[in-house]
Amino acid sequence: MEEDSFHLKPKKWLEDLSHGRSGHEIETLTLQGLHVIAAQKDLIRCTFFVPKILADRNGNWHTGAMATLMDDIGAAAIATTMGYIKASVNFNISCFSTVKVEEEVEIEAKVLSHKGKLSSVLVEVKRKDNGEMVALGKQWMTFIDKIIPKKASKL
Repeated sequence: MEEDSFHLKPKKWLEDLSHGRSGHEIETLTLQGLHVIAAQKDLIRCTFFVPKILADRNGNWHTGAMATLMDDIGAAAIATTMGYIKASVNFNISCFSTVKVEEEVEIEAKVLSHKGKLSSVLVEVKRKDNGEMVALGKQWMTFIDKIIPKKASKL
């Protein structure tokens, strides 16, 4: 694969998920409104307008939906380097504030390291209007041969 286009497949994967062209319905629901604004080696940057369908009972962005979005963007960031999607084996999220539906956030996922089959990524969610940190997640992901066949995991 050409070095210049390596980052385009994870970008397309996220766009396809957000438009329901691939993945599961839960991913389409949690990623609708996602716009990938930058994709390069070791980095994905997006904006996300939180739709009403993702509201919890208080009118905030449901934390489970936020976690799903962060997980997929982190996986895409790793794929910009590795060329395939990995499965999360450990995912820690710290939430600093809530986000109301119909607010817009920025999400940035940066690959931290790779060692063997294990990769780590840091995912930040910030308010678009003032840059306030909303959530911070650190994921450890791996390629699991027995669970995800290599051919099926390629982007």
